[in-house]
Amino acid sequence: MTVMLKEAEDFIRTFYDETGRSEQEMQSRLLEIESQMIKYGGYEQTSDEIIYGAKMAWRNSNKCIGRLFWQSLNVIDKRDLHTEEEIFQALLGHIQFATNEGRIRPTITIFSPQDIRIWNHQLIRYAGYETEKGIIGDPDSIAFTKKCQELGWKGNNERFDVLPLVIQTKNNQPKLFEIPKEYILEVPIRHPEHKLFEELQVKWYAVPIISSMKLEVGGITYTTAPFNGWYMGTEIGARNLADDNRYNMLPTIAEIMGLNTKSNASLWKDRALVELNAAVLFSYKEDGVSIVDHHTAAQQFKRFEANEIDAGRDVTGNWTWLIPPLSPGTTHIFHKPYNNEKKTPNYFYQPSPY
Repeated sequence: MTVMLKEAEDFIRTFYDETGRSEQEMQSRLLEIESQMIKYGGYEQTSDEIIYGAKMAWRNSNKCIGRLFWQSLNVIDKRDLHTEEEIFQALLGHIQFATNEGRIRPTITIFSPQDIRIWNHQLIRYAGYETEKGIIGDPDSIAFTKKCQELGWKGNNERFDVLPLVIQTKNNQPKLFEIPKEYILEVPIRHPEHKLFEELQVKWYAVPIISSMKLEVGGITYTTAPFNGWYMGTEIGARNLADDNRYNMLPTIAEIMGLNTKSNASLWKDRALVELNAAVLFSYKEDGVSIVDHHTAAQQFKRFEANEIDAGRDVTGNWTWLIPPLSPGTTHIFHKPYNNEKKTPNYFYQPSPY
């Protein structure tokens, strides 16, 4: 309890200071929290506290280049829900609200800190199947896809099958829920010049909603708090579709572009990578789906750094995550060091529930 009380006090002091509340209000709230801890062994945060704490957690996320917009995070408080069906409906609500017909809204839904887990890494993600003819779909999803199949799910064995949601409460058996297709916005990837891209029939989903991390605010851990921003183009074009342990599209794209793949010196990977990323940005913008290129994202991060310095706060960051995977040397981030100190509130990895 001593550790929780210290973390609660640190958070409350910061929250009350940054939101311009009085010293008297803060002291009264600290006494209330201490009283709750003595009586119940813990305390319950107010809606205002959890809303600001979730925003601070985004501000403190060292791996995120998009932190300029931390104050615009939409926080949905669903701590009163406890059944799998209620949680599933809330997740559908999150997907719909965040997607917003392509005008993506940064959103987090926070559930009770007690005994709720979503097994999915992201609310929307594609399945991966091991077959005699090789892997179909996303290799990164193979283990989770197998778990879904063990729980009774039957996919279509296609490259872009959306996985079901798996929700577990307390020590109950996890339950499967299919996401209705009308909730899932996807973008077919095509190129403004290379029309053969369309024949590849590649697509990606609009909103990356991370659901496997925990949120820590003021000594309280929320194990289920799915959150999203919008994509930076390289996340799709230089990682999800390009990595050789994911969809590995670069050799195929090089082939349709007529590039010399026999020699690394031809820079065929680099040329294919640039055009794949150009195709992703073009497709999302053509379809009216929010996305940002890595150069603009780096400029936005520079503004975030300036804002933090003006506010008297140190800027923390994980350099290896902040530099984009495409042309990192063209951004200011590449050329400066960052302190990777982890502050709370924050989002943290947690052990897989399966």
